[in-house]
Amino acid sequence: MLLTERLKSFALCLTLASLLAGCASTPSSDTLISESRSALASFVDHDPGLQRWIDEAYGYTVFPNIGKGGFWVGGGFGRGIVFEQGKPVGRATVSQATIGAQIGAQSYSQVIFFRDESALRRFQRERFEFSAQATAVAATEGKAATTSYERGVAVFNHARGGLMAEASVGGQKFRYWSL
Repeated sequence: MLLTERLKSFALCLTLASLLAGCASTPSSDTLISESRSALASFVDHDPGLQRWIDEAYGYTVFPNIGKGGFWVGGGFGRGIVFEQGKPVGRATVSQATIGAQIGAQSYSQVIFFRDESALRRFQRERFEFSAQATAVAATEGKAATTSYERGVAVFNHARGGLMAEASVGGQKFRYWSL
């Protein structure tokens, strides 16, 4: 029992430390734009079909690195760039909170595609939240061809590192600022 409590405390401290580290350093817009473009290229490398999504979407948001972790209670945070018709127009953050059976830590990239202007504007007005576990598609070979927009939005994730097992509920909240 004592070991379990120590593991819980360690996992909670690790989660909080990683979230605070992510919040502490704010990269410049130029750095974040470069990282976002590199992450987008990595998505296409893993599934070339995503290039069609990039070409046809009205806009998209790229989070090059979202860190998350948890032990029963979890959280995550990331920064990204919003592109409208291929041009960077704003910065965004994503915050994630979950509760349930979960243990570990991981980092991943995420791209959110907006089919039309109204879906992008809804995101920019910060009226955009969703369940983190139920809506994203893993960006692997061939997934782009079998995925469709849901309410004008499609989300792809690409694992970067770490190990996390979870069966949790929670959501993601996004914030937007113009460049």
